[in-house]
Amino acid sequence: MRPHRQRPPSDLSAVPAILSTWLTVLRPCFTAPVWTRVLVLVAGAVLSPGGRTVTQALRVMGLAGKPGFGRYHDVLSRARWDARDVARRLLGHLVAVLSPDGEVIIGIDDTVERRWGPKIAARGIYRDPVRSSKGHFVKTSGLRWLVLAVMLPVPFAGRRWALPFLTVLAPRSAGAGASPAPQDPDRLGASGHPAEQSLAGSRRVTVVADSSFAALDLIAAVRRHVTLITRLRLDANLFEPAPARVPGRRGRPALKGKRVPKLDAVLRDPATVWTKVTLTEWYGGQTCRLEYTSATALWSKAGLPPQPIRWVLVRDPSGTRDAQAFLCTDADLTAEAILTRFVMRWRIETTFQEVRRHLGVETQRQWSDKAILRTTPALLALYSLVTLWAHELHTRAGPIRPQTAAWYDKRLPTFSDALADVRRALWWPQISSTSPPSRDPVKIHPDLLDRWIDTLCRAA
Repeated sequence: MRPHRQRPPSDLSAVPAILSTWLTVLRPCFTAPVWTRVLVLVAGAVLSPGGRTVTQALRVMGLAGKPGFGRYHDVLSRARWDARDVARRLLGHLVAVLSPDGEVIIGIDDTVERRWGPKIAARGIYRDPVRSSKGHFVKTSGLRWLVLAVMLPVPFAGRRWALPFLTVLAPRSAGAGASPAPQDPDRLGASGHPAEQSLAGSRRVTVVADSSFAALDLIAAVRRHVTLITRLRLDANLFEPAPARVPGRRGRPALKGKRVPKLDAVLRDPATVWTKVTLTEWYGGQTCRLEYTSATALWSKAGLPPQPIRWVLVRDPSGTRDAQAFLCTDADLTAEAILTRFVMRWRIETTFQEVRRHLGVETQRQWSDKAILRTTPALLALYSLVTLWAHELHTRAGPIRPQTAAWYDKRLPTFSDALADVRRALWWPQISSTSPPSRDPVKIHPDLLDRWIDTLCRAA
């Protein structure tokens, strides 16, 4: 009689059960075999303190000595799953949990992931926003990403966070083997539009972007579904509405009326009436006092139909900041509301800093085009998932304690504190499951202890 062979434990046994529950909303996006490997990679990415490579995730999960590791690389480079479907489900879950009703504000910004290597087809030379300043220009080799993040209140943090849900590779020029993603910010309306349109039926959606998105064709494409707020050039061509057509006059009807003064002229005009405003959610949580003037107009460029907008011209009474102008496709929105929503966009910069510092963005080593297209967006989405999981822990188990010290009075939790709580929730079941149900001291399995020691020793 042939002896019974015991089947080796499944890779899923290394994944805490709570993680499967947390990721239930994304389960329909993957087949069963891929889903098991996705759980392992997500758990490894959360628990890894250093680089976020596939091999590092397997080491942290205790699978370094198990064959078949190539299948985990295939999740990113070959497996069939739709990143847009994942983004759509993630956006809906974020909004449903953190802001079930009211307006949805989405910010768009670009960031450069510093990468080198001749095999990275979409790599280019860009201005490094992290190392550059107003008087110091730094260029770097890397990948340019356009990130869509929803601005939602996070209860345990006491403020809004920018939570990414869709990230698109956007090289400036299409060369051999380049990504089919949009190469200009103006074209993002075609790529990010479905995710936003899914909410537009029942919720007001406002998109806040930089001057790269101040394009008449983009405004015409999205204004029926979302409200768009961007910067506006001070020398933009603005006009009055078209006059009423005279009965019996031949020819095409006028599309615009008389030209109005440009905003740089309005800024210099001593007769301009300015209104004072105090913004309480300024950069860094500070309060800022500004002056503004606002009106409606038609914005026009040669060859494109004019678009009605509300413009807002802002100046700093102290003279510290340069004057700026903004446009909004909703003419009924007040100037204060426009400025408040635009300032929220800068929370994306904090998100970019956190994902580099705590989630290992720029430590990936993939060369495959498809793996590159998936890995960085997955890490940015992980920032949003960790925030959701920390919110659930905060709701169920009590407040998240910020890491303080005698020299650092930290009052509110940040992402590092949220990540620490999520890691604790993932590690703890593995400790308690190896302890006997008695009053004896908790015993840690030697294999688990060895993994901890090896992970901490090699963290740098």
